[in-house]
Amino acid sequence: MIDPSPLTLLVLKIAFLILMWAFVFAVVYALRTDLFGQKVRKLPASVDAAAAAPAPMGVVTSAPAPARAPAAAPVSSSGASRLVITGGAKEGLEIALPPEQLTIGRSSDSGLVIRDDYTSTHHARLLNWNEGWVIQDLDSTNGTFLDGTRVIVPTQVPLNTPVTIGTTSFELRR
Repeated sequence: MIDPSPLTLLVLKIAFLILMWAFVFAVVYALRTDLFGQKVRKLPASVDAAAAAPAPMGVVTSAPAPARAPAAAPVSSSGASRLVITGGAKEGLEIALPPEQLTIGRSSDSGLVIRDDYTSTHHARLLNWNEGWVIQDLDSTNGTFLDGTRVIVPTQVPLNTPVTIGTTSFELRR
């Protein structure tokens, strides 16, 4: 058997150490992202207003909604004055809606704090836009769902329609 040269052994040791440190950094990054969520960049006011424009009804997701029995036309959320939590750890809690927006997430600076494993630090925001309320997902890991359909673009929230974030569900009511 051929004995490797000392230089070859040194190069292999250094390569192994680099590989081990890369693995350690990947694990730490994954843990940090899982515990604290991804960083949300603050957009300039002009871009933020354009991004908050509600999508036309029916353009909620790229996947079609499951077939359902015909229902009454959705009631606009223009008269909504409160948010009622209908499922989850804070079930029964009612919050008066602020005049402009409500942030939702695990962070203590959110207007509605939801502490569960499926909610991001800055998960979503409710915006008062054109006399109605719009839900905007903030690139959360597990998504925001309006009546069971994942919200991809800012979407109008009709009254009494369930919105699900993590294990918590809520509705906008008069």
